[in-house]
Amino acid sequence: MTKKDIVNQIVEETGIKQVVVRDITQKVFEALIRYLKEGKKIEIRNFGVFQVKTRKKRIGRNPRTNDPVPIPERKVVIFKPGLEMKKLIK
Repeated sequence: MTKKDIVNQIVEETGIKQVVVRDITQKVFEALIRYLKEGKKIEIRNFGVFQVKTRKKRIGRNPRTNDPVPIPERKVVIFKPGLEMKKLIK
């Protein structure tokens, strides 16, 4: 599913103009990204929790040469589904 699919579905269900829905959807995604960039946790009830975690640096291996390769510390976005979503997906 793409952002366009989400917008089209909302337009069909609500009858709101596509331009308005597209702009609002974009603003929601921008807000989510902004909060995650600031290191804040986003909790959407009955949906799930997004948060940024830091993966520790480690030593990996080059699969071709089997030489050790340092992998630097980095931040990743983690999503944990809420209880309602878990029930619906089962």
